Amino acid sequence: MQAGKPVLYSYFRSSCSWRVRIALALKSIDHEIVPINLVKDGGQQFSEEFQTLNPMKQVPILKIDGITIGQSLAIVEYLEETRPTPRLLPQDPKKKAIVRMISDLIASGIQPVQNLSVLKQVGQENQTPWAQRAITSGFNALEKILQSTAGKYCVGDEVSMADVCLVPQVANAERFKVDLSHYPTISRINKALLALEAFQVSHPCRQPDTPAELRA
Repeated sequence: MQAGKPVLYSYFRSSCSWRVRIALALKSIDHEIVPINLVKDGGQQFSEEFQTLNPMKQVPILKIDGITIGQSLAIVEYLEETRPTPRLLPQDPKKKAIVRMISDLIASGIQPVQNLSVLKQVGQENQTPWAQRAITSGFNALEKILQSTAGKYCVGDEVSMADVCLVPQVANAERFKVDLSHYPTISRINKALLALEAFQVSHPCRQPDTPAELRA
């Protein structure tokens, strides 16, 4: 690996990893990706080597500037503070609070409830309905919030950390066959974001570890 280049430990389908990939792309930060397969061999995140990087046994992990950071929003906040262009958090404190609120709603209130580790506990036959309920409950709230905060994107007309969180969660919703016709604001914003290069190059179908049958 090239000395000094940031290294992202990622899994192509991980929505948390995708958030960080989007942020790195938006900020044009050159980096290397080390794939961590969350399914193969019982999950490579459980290896002793990876646990030295992250005792929580989760992706993403970003090694950058001599430190190792876990948790996607902590990574995005660090990138924002050290590489603030383009901004993913508005300077206005009120707008910044709204961006963080939406980001946390998704990252803490929706995604963990339908994450792989949780789905393993509910049984194979219950996974899809469980995930659908979790995402639908969260999207019912998110749609109402976005109706008052959105412009072109989640908060006004500038891409923010909230958008970085939204697109991967919509992909999860599609994967679990959630009816998105009930969420016109979410769907409109998602479509606009997917037209941007940073969201395309970071997409799960274009990663080093994307299986051939899922590549696009």
